[in-house]
Amino acid sequence: MEAIIFPQNRGPIPSQPLPRQTNRLNKSRIFAVLTKPTENISGVKEKKSSDNLPGLTSKISIYKDSWFDQLAINHLSQSVQAATGLKNDKCGYEGLVQAAVDASQKFNMIHQRELVLQALDKAIPRPILDLIKTLLPQSRFTREYFAAFTTLFFVWLIGPCQVRESEFNGRKEKNVVHIKKCRFLEETNCVGMCTNLCKVPTQTFIKQSLGMPVNMVPNFDDMSCEMVFGQDPPIPTEDPAFRQPCYKLCNALPHPFSPSHTHMHMHAQNRNPHSPPNLVD
Repeated sequence: MEAIIFPQNRGPIPSQPLPRQTNRLNKSRIFAVLTKPTENISGVKEKKSSDNLPGLTSKISIYKDSWFDQLAINHLSQSVQAATGLKNDKCGYEGLVQAAVDASQKFNMIHQRELVLQALDKAIPRPILDLIKTLLPQSRFTREYFAAFTTLFFVWLIGPCQVRESEFNGRKEKNVVHIKKCRFLEETNCVGMCTNLCKVPTQTFIKQSLGMPVNMVPNFDDMSCEMVFGQDPPIPTEDPAFRQPCYKLCNALPHPFSPSHTHMHMHAQNRNPHSPPNLVD
């Protein structure tokens, strides 16, 4: 007797061997990977820090300055100290901030602006400025070049920034530098030092030395700022930056709520000295 085995598949398609079972874990899909956050190209990190107000935290930027950054910072710091005649033993950005704090405590706002202009004249050789002014008269190319140059070579001073477009004489130009969080404002935490030691003298210096008007528009809520090349700044009485009260945690004086501190910022921001102080939370 012969034994005949019939296949179980009776359809028109011949049966095929089943694939070998494999470990499902080897073929599982990857939807996300947790890795250590990388630093951005500017070497800036942020960490949370608690201030002296309960329940409030803020992010503080941490910079890792290169040798070139440290060289530029120390050069500008020494120029400011030479102009003011006030020396300090600190180095790096801390020394620059201390030089600015010393100037804000020692001199009135007009003198502060004049001293910063003197420091910038010491820091940058006049023949170089005259050459730039001659070779790059104001034009669309120059405005966009100044904006791009700032984002590449001044991160050590103002922090990470990028070029943005704006409308200039009815057409789009990349003539705006957007500073995400100004390093100088964050370190000093002082509105008066921002306007008197940075905004006004910088606008004046670039206009007089390079022939390029520029309007610096700080945002004191998030500490960002925009530099608009080719745009003249408004007069101080119409500039919103000069009507801004200072921060409660201002670093200009050891005790921000001292009467001398309040009087200094009233005077610096053109306030009525008899009006009550209005300090930002």
